Amino acid sequence: MKYAEFIESVSQRTGLPREAAEKVTHATLRILAERLSGGEAEDLRSQLTSELKGDLDVPKEKPAESFGAAEFTRRVAQRAEIDEPAAQTGAAAVLATLGDAVTPGEFDDVLSQLGREYAALMGTVG
Repeated sequence: MKYAEFIESVSQRTGLPREAAEKVTHATLRILAERLSGGEAEDLRSQLTSELKGDLDVPKEKPAESFGAAEFTRRVAQRAEIDEPAAQTGAAAVLATLGDAVTPGEFDDVLSQLGREYAALMGTVG
């Protein structure tokens, strides 16, 4: 999926203008990189467009931080400088778009690291 398509998908899912959709996309991917093991972040990075790859730069040996969906949302809100309800909607839209942008097997690997709580987060967006 091309960068413009990714951002447009997030924008449509959230109702945010393009600039805000870009901001929440980059914030979400950066927080996702903190949550995933370095190897999984690298696998995901390899399937994304160059404009998004940098957000997932994490050393392979870096251990994943363990935090739930609520903390994920709080961190996205802080990084994107938006309120938590908007961050929840935005993060859900980014994760859903990510599911469309990468192979099903890769997305399953990501979700297996995140857990059920994150799948429920994704269910908050159409």
